[in-house]
Amino acid sequence: MVKVITYGTYDMLHQGHIRLLERAKALGEYLIVGVTADDFDKTRGKINVQQSLMERIENVRTTGLADEIIVEEYEGQKIDDIRKYDVDIFTVGSDWIGKFDYLNEYCKVVYLERTEGVSSTEIREQKRSLRLGIIGESQYLCKVVRECSFVNGIKVQGLFSDSIDKIPNELKMLPIVTDDFDKFLQEVDAVYVRSFPTKHFEHTRQALLKGKHVLCESPLTMSKQQCKELFELAQQKKCILMEAIKTAYNTAFSRLVLLAKGGRIGDIVSIDATCTSLRNLNKDELSSYTIWNSICDWGPTAMLPIFEILGVEYRKKHIYTHLVDSEKKFDDFTKIDFLYDKSVASIKVGIGVKSEGELIISGTKGYIYVPAPWWKTDYFEIRYENFSNNRRYFYQLEGEGIRYELVAFVRAIDNGKIIRYINKNVSKTIASVIDDFYMNIDVTEI
Repeated sequence: MVKVITYGTYDMLHQGHIRLLERAKALGEYLIVGVTADDFDKTRGKINVQQSLMERIENVRTTGLADEIIVEEYEGQKIDDIRKYDVDIFTVGSDWIGKFDYLNEYCKVVYLERTEGVSSTEIREQKRSLRLGIIGESQYLCKVVRECSFVNGIKVQGLFSDSIDKIPNELKMLPIVTDDFDKFLQEVDAVYVRSFPTKHFEHTRQALLKGKHVLCESPLTMSKQQCKELFELAQQKKCILMEAIKTAYNTAFSRLVLLAKGGRIGDIVSIDATCTSLRNLNKDELSSYTIWNSICDWGPTAMLPIFEILGVEYRKKHIYTHLVDSEKKFDDFTKIDFLYDKSVASIKVGIGVKSEGELIISGTKGYIYVPAPWWKTDYFEIRYENFSNNRRYFYQLEGEGIRYELVAFVRAIDNGKIIRYINKNVSKTIASVIDDFYMNIDVTEI
Protein backbone atom coordinates (compact mmCIF):
# COMPACT_ATOMS: atom_id res chain seq x y z
CA MET A 1 0.00 0.00 0.00
CA VAL A 2 1.39 3.42 -1.02
CA LYS A 3 0.82 5.95 1.77
CA VAL A 4 0.65 9.67 0.99
CA ILE A 5 0.73 12.52 3.50
CA THR A 6 0.00 16.22 3.08
CA TYR A 7 -0.55 19.19 5.37
CA GLY A 8 -2.52 22.42 5.32
CA THR A 9 -4.66 24.87 7.25
CA TYR A 10 -7.80 24.34 5.11
CA ASP A 11 -9.40 27.55 6.28
CA MET A 12 -12.53 28.53 4.32
CA LEU A 13 -12.25 25.29 2.30
CA HIS A 14 -12.39 26.07 -1.42
CA GLN A 15 -12.02 24.36 -4.80
CA GLY A 16 -8.25 24.84 -4.76
CA HIS A 17 -8.00 22.83 -1.53
CA ILE A 18 -10.22 20.08 -2.90
CA ARG A 19 -8.32 19.86 -6.18
CA LEU A 20 -5.02 19.58 -4.30
CA LEU A 21 -6.41 16.82 -2.07
CA GLU A 22 -7.74 14.95 -5.12
CA ARG A 23 -4.32 15.02 -6.76
CA ALA A 24 -2.63 13.98 -3.52
CA LYS A 25 -5.06 11.07 -3.24
CA ALA A 26 -4.22 9.99 -6.78
CA LEU A 27 -0.53 9.59 -5.88
CA GLY A 28 -1.19 6.52 -3.73
CA GLU A 29 -3.73 4.28 -2.06
CA TYR A 30 -4.00 5.83 1.43
CA LEU A 31 -4.11 9.58 2.11
CA ILE A 32 -3.21 11.10 5.49
CA VAL A 33 -4.08 14.78 5.88
CA GLY A 34 -2.46 16.90 8.57
CA VAL A 35 -4.50 19.92 9.65
CA THR A 36 -2.41 22.59 11.39
CA ALA A 37 -3.38 23.59 14.92
CA ASP A 38 -4.17 27.23 15.72
CA ASP A 39 -1.04 27.78 17.80
CA PHE A 40 1.23 26.23 15.18
CA ASP A 41 -0.34 28.41 12.50
CA LYS A 42 0.56 31.46 14.59
CA THR A 43 4.21 30.37 14.77
CA ARG A 44 4.18 30.31 10.95
CA GLY A 45 2.73 33.81 10.80
CA LYS A 46 -0.82 32.76 9.92
CA ILE A 47 -2.91 34.98 12.16
CA ASN A 48 -5.92 35.55 9.89
CA VAL A 49 -7.36 32.04 10.08
CA GLN A 50 -11.12 32.40 10.50
CA GLN A 51 -12.27 28.90 11.40
CA SER A 52 -11.49 26.84 14.49
CA LEU A 53 -9.38 23.70 14.30
CA MET A 54 -12.46 21.47 14.64
CA GLU A 55 -14.24 23.34 11.83
CA ARG A 56 -11.22 22.95 9.57
CA ILE A 57 -10.92 19.24 10.36
CA GLU A 58 -14.60 18.87 9.47
CA ASN A 59 -13.92 20.73 6.21
CA VAL A 60 -11.42 18.06 5.24
CA ARG A 61 -13.56 15.19 6.48
CA THR A 62 -16.57 16.24 4.38
CA THR A 63 -14.52 15.99 1.17
CA GLY A 64 -14.35 12.22 1.66
CA LEU A 65 -10.79 12.26 0.33
CA ALA A 66 -8.83 11.72 3.54
CA ASP A 67 -8.41 8.18 4.82
CA GLU A 68 -6.97 9.56 8.05
CA ILE A 69 -6.82 13.07 9.55
CA ILE A 70 -4.18 14.13 12.06
CA VAL A 71 -3.33 17.44 13.75
CA GLU A 72 0.01 19.18 13.11
CA GLU A 73 1.10 20.84 16.34
CA TYR A 74 4.85 21.48 16.30
CA GLU A 75 7.93 22.20 14.21
CA GLY A 76 9.57 18.99 13.00
CA GLN A 77 6.40 16.91 13.28
CA LYS A 78 6.50 16.03 9.57
CA ILE A 79 9.54 13.82 10.06
CA ASP A 80 7.95 12.18 13.09
CA ASP A 81 4.73 11.53 11.16
CA ILE A 82 6.51 10.10 8.12
CA ARG A 83 8.28 7.62 10.38
CA LYS A 84 5.24 6.90 12.55
CA TYR A 85 2.85 6.21 9.65
CA ASP A 86 5.45 4.61 7.34
CA VAL A 87 4.73 7.20 4.64
CA ASP A 88 5.92 6.70 1.05
CA ILE A 89 5.12 10.13 -0.44
CA PHE A 90 5.00 13.60 1.06
CA THR A 91 3.17 16.14 -1.08
CA VAL A 92 2.32 19.82 -0.87
CA GLY A 93 1.48 22.75 -3.17
CA SER A 94 4.00 24.10 -5.68
CA ASP A 95 4.24 27.42 -3.84
CA TRP A 96 6.44 25.50 -1.37
CA ILE A 97 8.91 24.22 -4.01
CA GLY A 98 12.28 23.50 -2.41
CA LYS A 99 11.08 24.13 1.12
CA PHE A 100 10.63 20.45 1.95
CA ASP A 101 13.43 18.90 -0.10
CA TYR A 102 15.03 17.81 3.17
CA LEU A 103 12.26 15.22 3.53
CA ASN A 104 13.65 13.29 0.51
CA GLU A 105 15.85 11.54 3.06
CA TYR A 106 12.72 9.94 4.55
CA CYS A 107 10.32 9.54 1.61
CA LYS A 108 9.56 10.81 -1.90
CA VAL A 109 8.62 14.52 -2.07
CA VAL A 110 6.12 15.71 -4.70
CA TYR A 111 5.14 19.37 -5.30
CA LEU A 112 1.69 19.74 -6.88
CA GLU A 113 0.62 22.68 -9.02
CA ARG A 114 -1.92 24.84 -7.22
CA THR A 115 -5.24 25.95 -8.68
CA GLU A 116 -4.74 29.49 -9.98
CA GLY A 117 -7.03 32.35 -9.01
CA VAL A 118 -8.34 31.03 -5.70
CA SER A 119 -6.96 31.19 -2.16
CA SER A 120 -8.21 31.37 1.41
CA THR A 121 -6.63 34.82 1.73
CA GLU A 122 -8.61 36.13 -1.25
CA ILE A 123 -11.82 34.61 0.08
CA ARG A 124 -11.27 36.21 3.50
CA GLU A 125 -10.54 39.59 1.90
CA GLN A 126 -13.67 39.39 -0.25
CA LYS A 127 -15.78 38.39 2.74
CA ARG A 128 -14.53 41.24 4.89
CA SER A 129 -14.07 44.89 4.10
CA LEU A 130 -13.85 46.85 7.33
CA ARG A 131 -13.27 50.59 7.27
CA LEU A 132 -11.39 51.36 10.48
CA GLY A 133 -11.05 54.81 11.97
CA ILE A 134 -8.53 55.66 14.66
CA ILE A 135 -9.02 58.21 17.43
CA GLY A 136 -6.26 60.12 19.16
CA GLU A 137 -2.88 61.68 18.50
CA SER A 138 -0.50 59.20 20.12
CA GLN A 139 2.63 57.94 18.36
CA TYR A 140 1.37 54.47 19.33
CA LEU A 141 -1.32 54.76 16.65
CA CYS A 142 1.41 54.59 14.00
CA LYS A 143 2.07 51.02 15.21
CA VAL A 144 -1.64 50.22 14.99
CA VAL A 145 -1.82 51.47 11.40
CA ARG A 146 1.23 49.41 10.41
CA GLU A 147 -0.15 46.28 12.10
CA CYS A 148 -3.45 46.66 10.23
CA SER A 149 -1.57 45.80 7.02
CA PHE A 150 -1.12 42.25 8.35
CA VAL A 151 -4.86 41.74 8.96
CA ASN A 152 -6.93 40.72 5.96
CA GLY A 153 -9.67 43.13 4.94
CA ILE A 154 -8.98 46.04 7.29
CA LYS A 155 -8.59 49.42 5.65
CA VAL A 156 -7.56 52.35 7.85
CA GLN A 157 -9.94 55.00 6.57
CA GLY A 158 -8.97 57.98 8.69
CA LEU A 159 -8.22 59.64 11.99
CA PHE A 160 -10.10 61.88 14.37
CA SER A 161 -8.36 64.14 16.84
CA ASP A 162 -9.33 67.34 18.55
CA SER A 163 -5.61 68.20 18.54
CA ILE A 164 -4.73 67.83 14.86
CA ASP A 165 -1.52 69.83 15.30
CA LYS A 166 -0.18 67.16 17.68
CA ILE A 167 -0.62 64.05 15.51
CA PRO A 168 2.51 62.34 14.07
CA ASN A 169 3.33 63.11 10.43
CA GLU A 170 2.84 59.45 9.47
CA LEU A 171 -0.83 59.69 10.43
CA LYS A 172 -1.39 62.88 8.46
CA MET A 173 -1.11 60.77 5.28
CA LEU A 174 -4.36 58.89 6.00
CA PRO A 175 -7.30 59.51 3.60
CA ILE A 176 -9.28 61.40 6.23
CA VAL A 177 -7.80 63.49 9.04
CA THR A 178 -10.40 65.59 10.84
CA ASP A 179 -11.48 67.21 14.08
CA ASP A 180 -15.15 66.79 13.09
CA PHE A 181 -16.29 63.69 14.99
CA ASP A 182 -19.66 63.30 13.25
CA LYS A 183 -18.04 63.51 9.81
CA PHE A 184 -15.41 61.00 10.91
CA LEU A 185 -18.00 58.46 12.14
CA GLN A 186 -19.91 58.67 8.84
CA GLU A 187 -16.85 57.34 6.99
CA VAL A 188 -16.01 54.31 9.16
CA ASP A 189 -17.48 50.97 10.28
CA ALA A 190 -15.41 50.63 13.44
CA VAL A 191 -13.02 52.68 15.56
CA TYR A 192 -9.82 52.14 17.51
CA VAL A 193 -9.75 54.53 20.47
CA ARG A 194 -6.41 55.76 21.77
CA SER A 195 -7.38 59.25 22.85
CA PHE A 196 -6.45 60.57 26.31
CA PRO A 197 -7.92 58.19 28.95
CA THR A 198 -10.41 60.74 30.31
CA LYS A 199 -11.91 60.94 26.79
CA HIS A 200 -12.33 57.19 26.25
CA PHE A 201 -15.82 57.02 27.68
CA GLU A 202 -17.29 59.82 25.57
CA HIS A 203 -15.56 58.81 22.34
CA THR A 204 -16.63 55.19 22.79
CA ARG A 205 -20.17 56.14 23.78
CA GLN A 206 -20.65 58.39 20.74
CA ALA A 207 -19.29 55.73 18.41
CA LEU A 208 -21.60 53.06 19.86
CA LEU A 209 -24.61 55.39 19.59
CA LYS A 210 -23.83 55.66 15.87
CA GLY A 211 -23.72 51.87 15.56
CA LYS A 212 -19.94 51.61 15.24
CA HIS A 213 -17.88 48.75 16.66
CA VAL A 214 -15.20 49.83 19.12
CA LEU A 215 -11.78 48.54 20.14
CA CYS A 216 -10.63 50.83 22.96
CA GLU A 217 -7.29 51.04 24.68
CA SER A 218 -7.34 50.30 28.39
CA PRO A 219 -8.48 51.81 30.67
CA LEU A 220 -11.79 51.51 28.88
CA THR A 221 -13.23 54.17 31.20
CA MET A 222 -12.26 56.00 34.36
CA SER A 223 -14.93 54.38 36.54
CA LYS A 224 -16.72 51.06 37.01
CA GLN A 225 -20.14 52.63 36.39
CA GLN A 226 -19.05 54.13 33.07
CA CYS A 227 -17.64 50.76 32.05
CA LYS A 228 -20.92 49.03 32.87
CA GLU A 229 -22.83 51.65 30.90
CA LEU A 230 -20.72 51.12 27.77
CA PHE A 231 -21.08 47.33 27.83
CA GLU A 232 -24.85 47.70 28.17
CA LEU A 233 -24.97 50.24 25.33
CA ALA A 234 -22.92 47.96 23.06
CA GLN A 235 -25.33 45.10 23.72
CA GLN A 236 -28.32 47.35 23.06
CA LYS A 237 -26.83 48.60 19.76
CA LYS A 238 -25.64 45.08 18.81
CA CYS A 239 -22.11 46.40 18.45
CA ILE A 240 -18.79 44.79 19.37
CA LEU A 241 -16.98 46.51 22.24
CA MET A 242 -13.54 45.16 23.14
CA GLU A 243 -10.77 46.40 25.38
CA ALA A 244 -7.26 46.62 23.92
CA ILE A 245 -4.65 45.28 26.33
CA LYS A 246 -2.40 43.63 23.75
CA THR A 247 -0.87 41.21 26.28
CA ALA A 248 -4.27 39.55 26.77
CA TYR A 249 -4.33 38.43 23.14
CA ASN A 250 -0.94 36.70 23.19
CA THR A 251 -1.01 32.91 23.04
CA ALA A 252 1.75 32.63 25.65
CA PHE A 253 -0.15 34.77 28.14
CA SER A 254 -3.37 32.77 27.79
CA ARG A 255 -1.42 29.53 28.25
CA LEU A 256 0.31 30.98 31.31
CA VAL A 257 -3.04 31.87 32.90
CA LEU A 258 -4.45 28.40 32.19
CA LEU A 259 -1.41 26.66 33.70
CA ALA A 260 -1.51 28.87 36.79
CA LYS A 261 -5.25 28.41 37.35
CA GLY A 262 -4.97 24.70 36.56
CA GLY A 263 -2.80 24.05 39.62
CA ARG A 264 0.51 23.45 37.82
CA ILE A 265 2.37 25.33 40.58
CA GLY A 266 -0.08 24.47 43.36
CA ASP A 267 -2.11 27.10 45.16
CA ILE A 268 -1.27 30.65 44.10
CA VAL A 269 0.08 32.61 47.05
CA SER A 270 1.56 35.71 45.41
CA ILE A 271 1.68 37.57 42.08
CA ASP A 272 4.12 40.40 41.38
CA ALA A 273 3.95 42.34 38.11
CA THR A 274 6.24 45.21 37.14
CA CYS A 275 5.88 47.49 34.09
CA THR A 276 8.12 50.54 33.70
CA SER A 277 9.54 52.70 30.92
CA LEU A 278 11.65 55.82 31.29
CA ARG A 279 10.30 58.81 29.38
CA ASN A 280 11.16 62.46 29.09
CA LEU A 281 8.47 64.17 31.16
CA ASN A 282 8.27 67.50 29.38
CA LYS A 283 6.32 70.08 31.42
CA ASP A 284 4.57 71.44 28.32
CA GLU A 285 3.36 67.96 27.40
CA LEU A 286 2.19 67.36 30.96
CA SER A 287 0.19 70.56 30.95
CA SER A 288 -1.42 69.74 27.58
CA TYR A 289 -2.38 66.18 28.62
CA THR A 290 -0.48 64.50 25.77
CA ILE A 291 1.43 62.05 27.99
CA TRP A 292 -0.43 59.36 29.92
CA ASN A 293 0.46 58.99 33.58
CA SER A 294 1.86 55.74 34.96
CA ILE A 295 -1.40 54.36 36.39
CA CYS A 296 -3.27 54.71 33.08
CA ASP A 297 -0.38 53.79 30.79
CA TRP A 298 0.89 50.68 32.58
CA GLY A 299 -1.68 49.99 35.32
CA PRO A 300 -4.19 47.95 33.25
CA THR A 301 -1.45 45.69 31.85
CA ALA A 302 0.07 45.07 35.27
CA MET A 303 -3.32 44.36 36.88
CA LEU A 304 -4.37 41.97 34.08
CA PRO A 305 -2.63 38.76 35.30
CA ILE A 306 -3.68 39.44 38.91
CA PHE A 307 -7.38 39.78 38.15
CA GLU A 308 -7.39 37.00 35.53
CA ILE A 309 -5.73 34.51 37.90
CA LEU A 310 -6.84 35.54 41.40
CA GLY A 311 -10.15 37.11 40.39
CA VAL A 312 -11.54 40.56 41.18
CA GLU A 313 -12.86 39.92 44.70
CA TYR A 314 -9.86 41.17 46.67
CA ARG A 315 -10.44 42.05 50.34
CA LYS A 316 -8.58 45.33 50.30
CA LYS A 317 -5.93 47.27 48.42
CA HIS A 318 -3.58 50.16 49.01
CA ILE A 319 -2.04 52.53 46.49
CA TYR A 320 1.38 54.14 47.00
CA THR A 321 2.16 56.82 44.44
CA HIS A 322 4.79 59.40 43.60
CA LEU A 323 3.20 62.44 41.98
CA VAL A 324 5.11 64.92 39.86
CA ASP A 325 1.95 67.00 39.44
CA SER A 326 -0.53 66.66 42.31
CA GLU A 327 -3.19 68.85 40.70
CA LYS A 328 -3.37 66.67 37.56
CA LYS A 329 -2.73 63.43 39.52
CA PHE A 330 0.23 62.72 37.29
CA ASP A 331 2.33 59.92 38.77
CA ASP A 332 5.74 58.86 37.53
CA PHE A 333 5.60 55.78 39.79
CA THR A 334 2.84 53.85 41.56
CA LYS A 335 2.76 50.64 43.57
CA ILE A 336 -0.50 48.88 44.46
CA ASP A 337 -0.87 46.02 46.93
CA PHE A 338 -3.92 43.72 46.81
CA LEU A 339 -4.93 41.43 49.67
CA TYR A 340 -7.06 38.35 48.93
CA ASP A 341 -8.37 35.71 51.35
CA LYS A 342 -5.43 33.37 50.78
CA SER A 343 -3.03 35.31 48.62
CA VAL A 344 -1.44 38.69 47.95
CA ALA A 345 -0.49 40.55 44.80
CA SER A 346 1.26 43.75 43.86
CA ILE A 347 2.01 45.86 40.82
CA LYS A 348 4.74 48.43 40.23
CA VAL A 349 4.26 50.80 37.30
CA GLY A 350 6.21 53.85 36.24
CA ILE A 351 7.19 56.11 33.38
CA GLY A 352 9.74 58.05 35.43
CA VAL A 353 11.24 55.12 37.37
CA LYS A 354 13.00 52.07 35.97
CA SER A 355 12.80 48.55 37.39
CA GLU A 356 13.05 44.97 36.12
CA GLY A 357 9.89 44.37 34.10
CA GLU A 358 9.20 40.80 35.15
CA LEU A 359 6.17 38.79 36.22
CA ILE A 360 6.45 36.22 39.02
CA ILE A 361 3.57 33.98 40.09
CA SER A 362 4.41 32.08 43.28
CA GLY A 363 2.69 28.85 44.29
CA THR A 364 2.93 26.10 46.89
CA LYS A 365 4.59 23.69 44.42
CA GLY A 366 6.65 26.05 42.27
CA TYR A 367 6.53 29.37 40.47
CA ILE A 368 6.06 30.85 37.02
CA TYR A 369 8.73 33.27 35.86
CA VAL A 370 8.28 35.60 32.88
CA PRO A 371 11.38 37.69 32.10
CA ALA A 372 11.33 41.34 31.08
CA PRO A 373 9.52 42.65 29.18
CA TRP A 374 6.87 40.22 30.42
CA TRP A 375 3.99 42.07 28.74
CA LYS A 376 5.41 40.96 25.36
CA THR A 377 5.06 37.39 26.54
CA ASP A 378 6.55 34.88 24.11
CA TYR A 379 8.47 32.80 26.64
CA PHE A 380 8.04 31.78 30.26
CA GLU A 381 9.27 29.11 32.65
CA ILE A 382 7.69 26.97 35.33
CA ARG A 383 10.30 26.36 38.01
CA TYR A 384 10.30 23.84 40.85
CA GLU A 385 12.48 23.01 43.85
CA ASN A 386 13.86 20.10 41.81
CA PHE A 387 15.17 22.01 38.79
CA SER A 388 15.11 18.85 36.64
CA ASN A 389 11.31 19.21 36.59
CA ASN A 390 11.46 22.77 35.22
CA ARG A 391 9.60 23.47 31.98
CA ARG A 392 10.14 26.17 29.39
CA TYR A 393 7.40 27.41 27.08
CA PHE A 394 8.02 29.25 23.80
CA TYR A 395 5.39 30.91 21.58
CA GLN A 396 5.68 33.06 18.49
CA LEU A 397 4.79 36.72 18.98
CA GLU A 398 4.27 39.05 16.04
CA GLY A 399 3.71 42.81 16.25
CA GLU A 400 3.83 42.94 20.09
CA GLY A 401 0.34 41.40 20.12
CA ILE A 402 -1.34 44.37 18.43
CA ARG A 403 -2.18 42.43 15.28
CA TYR A 404 -3.66 39.60 17.38
CA GLU A 405 -6.10 41.95 19.07
CA LEU A 406 -6.99 43.41 15.66
CA VAL A 407 -7.65 39.92 14.28
CA ALA A 408 -9.79 39.07 17.32
CA PHE A 409 -11.73 42.32 16.87
CA VAL A 410 -12.43 41.69 13.18
CA ARG A 411 -13.36 38.07 13.85
CA ALA A 412 -15.82 39.17 16.54
CA ILE A 413 -17.44 41.60 14.08
CA ASP A 414 -17.67 38.88 11.40
CA ASN A 415 -19.20 36.37 13.81
CA GLY A 416 -21.39 38.86 15.66
CA LYS A 417 -20.08 37.69 19.04
CA ILE A 418 -17.01 38.07 21.21
CA ILE A 419 -14.74 35.32 22.49
CA ARG A 420 -13.59 37.33 25.49
CA TYR A 421 -9.86 37.65 26.02
CA ILE A 422 -10.53 40.12 28.84
CA ASN A 423 -13.39 39.37 31.20
CA LYS A 424 -15.95 42.18 31.62
CA ASN A 425 -15.46 42.08 35.38
CA VAL A 426 -11.71 42.53 34.89
CA SER A 427 -12.36 45.62 32.75
CA LYS A 428 -14.72 47.04 35.37
CA THR A 429 -12.30 46.36 38.24
CA ILE A 430 -9.38 47.98 36.41
CA ALA A 431 -11.56 51.06 35.88
CA SER A 432 -12.60 50.98 39.55
CA VAL A 433 -8.98 50.91 40.80
CA ILE A 434 -8.05 53.82 38.54
CA ASP A 435 -11.11 55.73 39.75
CA ASP A 436 -9.96 55.22 43.36
CA PHE A 437 -6.54 56.57 42.41
CA TYR A 438 -8.07 59.79 41.10
CA MET A 439 -10.53 60.03 44.00
CA ASN A 440 -7.66 59.57 46.48
CA ILE A 441 -9.24 56.44 48.02
CA ASP A 442 -6.74 54.11 49.74
CA VAL A 443 -3.90 56.28 48.44
CA THR A 444 -0.65 57.24 50.17
CA GLU A 445 1.58 59.76 48.42
CA ILE A 446 5.30 59.04 48.74
